[in-house]
Amino acid sequence: MPVMSIGQIRSVSLTGLLALALLAGCSSNDTFEQPAPVPNISASVELESVWTMGVGDGHADNFLYLAPLNAGDTLYAASAEGEIWAVDPENGEVAWYQDLEEEISAGVGGDQGNLYLVTRDAQLKALSRQDGTELWEQDLPNEVLASPQSNGRLVVAQTIDGKVLAFNANGGDKAWQYDSDVPVLSMRAAASPLVGADLVLASLANGKLMAISAENGQPVWQYEVGQPQGRTELERLVDVAGEPLILESAAMVVGYQGKLALVDLQSGEEIWSRRESSLQSPMIGNGNIFVAGANGDITAYRGNDRREVWKQDRLSWRQPTQPIVFDDYLMVGDYEGYIHMLSLEDGSLQGQLEFDDEGLRVPFQRLQNGNLLVYGNSGKMSVVKIRERD
Repeated sequence: MPVMSIGQIRSVSLTGLLALALLAGCSSNDTFEQPAPVPNISASVELESVWTMGVGDGHADNFLYLAPLNAGDTLYAASAEGEIWAVDPENGEVAWYQDLEEEISAGVGGDQGNLYLVTRDAQLKALSRQDGTELWEQDLPNEVLASPQSNGRLVVAQTIDGKVLAFNANGGDKAWQYDSDVPVLSMRAAASPLVGADLVLASLANGKLMAISAENGQPVWQYEVGQPQGRTELERLVDVAGEPLILESAAMVVGYQGKLALVDLQSGEEIWSRRESSLQSPMIGNGNIFVAGANGDITAYRGNDRREVWKQDRLSWRQPTQPIVFDDYLMVGDYEGYIHMLSLEDGSLQGQLEFDDEGLRVPFQRLQNGNLLVYGNSGKMSVVKIRERD
């Protein structure tokens, strides 16, 4: 059954949607789908662990997205139980540890001075990057699932009922609030706001990408990534649950039962689009655009004309994470905790690692030294590198 949250909207977890067997092609006339089995492959490449540590109980069986913050010289990772670690990305040594003794639902965001997270009882907290001590807190009107983000001057949080709230990073005074319309039903997944010097980009459950003035919270433009269609609330889901990918003066965005599009950052005008359905941010590399479809298929589109280059369908309905380009491979995780390594050239499966039997949900992250940061649902956090097989 869908997981419903109490508030101004109901939200459905991805796991719940799979239990409902959302229809391939998003049509009520299609057949019900089950996750594909773990592919049986002949591996040509392997992942080698540089270091591994436990981040408490991780998500603690909650449907959360507690991605670590990669701040370059330090990693900041949190567990659902409110434990926070500052870790050296080179060797995994812990610089400091803090236990808030409060459960958290979103984090970790940060800027040059502070870390930001949101507790289960909807309190936005600012912590010192030096030692994790609390600097200030502010009450929020509803639950938050996506990490708060900051440009150093403002910290912005987005609630599940469509509110975007900005606070002064120094002291926590409320600066402004933007309220969006929300559908009756939405995914229990959310994208963090992107906070620039002039604009805040908010990905909304109503299928829109909204640009908001960082100065006063007024809307600057909106772009419709998906338009609700169909008779049932499930058919009309159009969430934009992945963060836009910023490419100089444009934003690439994809939505569920919507489209993949490139939008001008200043005007919000569409540069190009094509139909697509995804709950993850897109990725670019090797001249291509990579999308993890809502049905689990991984597709590469040619960057200059958006024509399909290849499609890998052996991960269907396995809830892939956002793809990431790592050396000569495209990496995705899945709901059973497997890491899959795909060829950038043709999408063939080249390697596989069972990482965390509680699953993988948050995206992988590239570190400054070229290695890959992986954080599993159980709290297992590793830095890995590629090892070619003989």
